[in-house]
Formats: sequence, structure tokens, C-alpha cells
Amino acid sequence: MIQGCFDQTTIENVIAYSSEVGHLSTPDEVLGRLHDAIAPTTTIRVLGANRFSVKFGDWRRIQLGKTVFVHPDVPRGWLEEWTAFVEAGHSIGIMTAKMCLAPFTWTELSRKLEPSGIDRWPLELALKYGMRDGFLCPVGGRWVVAFWSPRVLPSGFVQPARGLLSMAASAAAVRLEAMVGDNAQRIARRAILTPRELSVLRHAADGRTVREIAHLLDLGIETVRSHIKKAEGKLGTRNRTHSVAEAMRYLLIL
Repeated sequence: MIQGCFDQTTIENVIAYSSEVGHLSTPDEVLGRLHDAIAPTTTIRVLGANRFSVKFGDWRRIQLGKTVFVHPDVPRGWLEEWTAFVEAGHSIGIMTAKMCLAPFTWTELSRKLEPSGIDRWPLELALKYGMRDGFLCPVGGRWVVAFWSPRVLPSGFVQPARGLLSMAASAAAVRLEAMVGDNAQRIARRAILTPRELSVLRHAADGRTVREIAHLLDLGIETVRSHIKKAEGKLGTRNRTHSVAEAMRYLLIL
């Protein structure tokens, strides 16, 4: 039952879960109890939880059991293929959830963005394993908790049900965050660029050429190129365009 809202049993289960999850001791329990709260009376299943990488564009760090947790009842074979794909490329669902303000279904994602080619591959993979739709709940720009369904979620899947799942997902993410904590390997050092390097990148972000930047800043062309090269070294980038993108991701330039 998902039309409009869950039945009373599911509502009570989800509220109870959100109240008790803080006492659970392992990630498996966090996902397992959530699954048990909704699966018996709905077609919605828990897929898992993913902690966003510190670096905005780094979608490839899949650390099962550390930053990614998957419910054991997901269709056999899906996890292996999904992990291999993300490590080699990116996931449009994770990318969207990182920037999204509210939860959304896979169907809504597909209709809104109309992904094609490799961007559509994660959706095709889900269909391959009988996962016809899903529901992604971003939490605080730090986690996404995912659900899936063997049926397309109907238009009747509106705010009451979404709100309950979002509440439970938030409670799950808070508990997982407390369990995982931070580690030195995950916390990236913020690149420190000089004011001149930042100024060069800002102008580059506006589409200006090296010659134009040199004229605007009253610098030599080779000096501008030197600033760009130094910024590349600090940001770990390959070229000027990559440097601008990374500086924007870190909010070094706007």
C-alpha cells in the first residue's frame, strides 16, 4: 500500500524505527530494521546508504562497509555490477542526490534529466535486476539513503509516504554518521591558492583567454600561465578547464 500514505501499521513501524534507531549498534541493524519496518506491508525495499565523498566530483570511492552500506536482500548480482560501474565512471543518482533539496524517485529523475548513453546505464542495470523504481533521500548534503521497488511508484506516492520515508532515512543517516565518524584518509586537505591564482581562475571561469586575463590583471602572459600551472599543482588538475571546475567545486571561486 503506497497510494497517498502508508497504512497505520507501517506508519507506526516507521515512527517507532525513527525513535529507536539511535540505540542500534551496527550499520546492518540500521538498514535491517528499516527494511523490516516497511517491507512487510509495501512494495518498497531498502537498498542501502551512501556517504558522499568530501570532494564533490569524486564519485569513484566505493568503500563497502565504510562509506557504502547495502541491505543484503538487494537482487543478487546488482551490487557487483553497480560497484564496478561507479568505480569506472559516475552515478547520476548519487550526483543528483548530492545537489538535491528533496527526495525523488528514479522515475522522476529519468523524466527530469532524460539521461542517455552511459548516464542511463544505472537505470538500465536496475531494470535488469527487477528494480523498476526507487526513492532517493538525500540527508544534509552528506548521505543518501536509497529504497527500491519492483513496481513503478505511482503518482499517488505523495507527501505523506515521502515524508515518513524521509524521516526514517534522516534518522538512519544520523545513526550511520555517528558509527562511521571521520577518518584522516577521508578528510581532504583544502587547497590553498594565492589571491592572484584565484583571480586568474575567476577570469578563466568567465571564458577569457590567457591574453585577455593578462591584460585585465596587468600581468605578462607567461606570468598568467605560471599562475595557472601552480593552481593545477595545488588542485591536482590536468588543465585550465579542470582547474576552474575544481576551484568551483571547492567553492574557492564563485
